[in-house]
Amino acid sequence: MLTMKPSDPTHHAPVASRIDHRAAVAEETARFVAVIKDADMGTAVPGCPGWTLADLVKHAGSVQRWFSVLLRARIQEPPRTREVDLRLPDHEDGYADWLAESATVAADAFAATDPDLPMWAWGADQHARFWARRMLFETLVHRADAELALGHRPAVDRAAAVDGIDEFLVNLPFAAFFAPKVANLRGPDRTIRFHTTDGDDAWVIRLRPDGFGLDTTHPTEAAADATVRGTAADLLLLLYGRVPHDAEALTREGDEELLSHWSANSSF
Repeated sequence: MLTMKPSDPTHHAPVASRIDHRAAVAEETARFVAVIKDADMGTAVPGCPGWTLADLVKHAGSVQRWFSVLLRARIQEPPRTREVDLRLPDHEDGYADWLAESATVAADAFAATDPDLPMWAWGADQHARFWARRMLFETLVHRADAELALGHRPAVDRAAAVDGIDEFLVNLPFAAFFAPKVANLRGPDRTIRFHTTDGDDAWVIRLRPDGFGLDTTHPTEAAADATVRGTAADLLLLLYGRVPHDAEALTREGDEELLSHWSANSSF
């Protein structure tokens, strides 16, 4: 596996720094709750095959509560268990309120934890702030899942989408333990660029025989073997497998086989 390098701070940090991930978790959860408040919890969720809205909500709230336990424990090594007292209601008609309470649990954990506190994390950033950022995009993407399941087009703030793309690509090389297909993302020095059309943000992924990672030394205007262009929101949903790689909203250039290989092995 390639040694992971942080994103180019001159390109991405200004966007990320404007986002208060902890406050955004509360905002995204409120939007999520509003979407599902009067919905049929038995509705199928296309973005998570085999799940219903009830499963989706239970997962989202469980993640918030589990991450909160990790934050309060200031963990310094991988946790041995994911058992958490979920306090899940007996009936699904209480799930929306329970999800709202999950955000309150998270807010309490954030308030009690310095975001710059060194902590174990499964991704690149070994600080408490990793968990708030990760929680935000878990919540945002699953809110989008709920909207898609109910026939709505998800709206994603551009700054959040840009930060979410960066967060996904920075951490993906570390995700093989729960997304095993990531280990297939290798290649003979091939590059993929993701480029926003509603701004000038770009990320270049380099696949090598020993792994892959963000290539911060590759000029974003230089040629890549394959390029995908779209709005930041559409690129974010593409990376998470919620928008098909051949969607009309996206423009693809270059090596189609390389892009198909990426799509088949990168989502989690």
